[in-house]
Amino acid sequence: MHPTLQSAARRRLGVFTVVEARRAGYRADEIRSAISSGRWHRLRRGIYIETAAWRSVADDPRARHLVECVAVLTALKPGPVVSHSSAARFHRFVLPGRIDGDVRLTQVEEWRQGRGYRIAAATLPANDLTSAPPLTVTSEARTLVDCAREWPLVDAVVAVDAALHAGQVTRAGLRSAVLAQTHWLGVGGAARAVDLSDGRAESPLESRGRLALVSGGLPRPELQVELHGVRGFVARVDAWYDDAAVALEFDGRVKYLDPRPGNTSGDVLWREKRREDLIRELDVRVVRIAQEDVDAPRTLMARVARLLATPWVGPRRFTVVRRPEPGADPADAVA
Repeated sequence: MHPTLQSAARRRLGVFTVVEARRAGYRADEIRSAISSGRWHRLRRGIYIETAAWRSVADDPRARHLVECVAVLTALKPGPVVSHSSAARFHRFVLPGRIDGDVRLTQVEEWRQGRGYRIAAATLPANDLTSAPPLTVTSEARTLVDCAREWPLVDAVVAVDAALHAGQVTRAGLRSAVLAQTHWLGVGGAARAVDLSDGRAESPLESRGRLALVSGGLPRPELQVELHGVRGFVARVDAWYDDAAVALEFDGRVKYLDPRPGNTSGDVLWREKRREDLIRELDVRVVRIAQEDVDAPRTLMARVARLLATPWVGPRRFTVVRRPEPGADPADAVA
């Protein structure tokens, strides 16, 4: 590729236009040959990327989508910024299992859609934007709230939990973003997602399981509580009901089927058994919850409700140490 065209492409994740190719000195027949031979891959009318560069992102959905964002923005007049699910991909947020591949954009006072893209009309204050050349993207908090206005509640809470846990957002920032959208469509769902979120959740299963318990009428459990015995630390449990001394452990298949290097599935299973034995020796009751249990919430509710109906009686052989929520406001921690 000519250095001039290569320079233009490099500034846009490999994307370039036919006009730029002509300016770099490519004749019409050379352009047709590059396209027909497969050396250039067509993204949109008059917008291309080298096929080798396109193949390099073929197995990376995030990188591929960002290239598509650049292609759409190159075809449009300046103004729109990357937002909603496209910005969620950029920020590496947890996405719902089923989400369309449309490029999502926002522009002040202009709503429209075209092939493979949708533009929402909304205000774009400077503090809601992140510059990441060649893209301008909505900020982390703005993006999560935009998505939470559209996504199902469970999917929104999973994404907010993960972002809080990773330190990508703060609870104060999320609340400010919700308040800034007070009269926008769907903001009630976003506010509920923020209220139900908890940055101590360490996996989507923990988030979904917690919401299943609350939806079934059970109290919200505390998350990531440490149990200490007479000799010190025993275990950190995923969720905890203090009055009944019930620990919940959310059990994903991945840690057994795809253990970390140097471990076998048997090693992981043995350590989990020994850990649970130590917890039960404290007279703590343990409930293990898998995705299949979350998918059958009535049975799960009955199991947990029976234990909660029997509060703890007698002296405790353990003490509880609680962890602050990542991204929580200091005032909330004091309260």
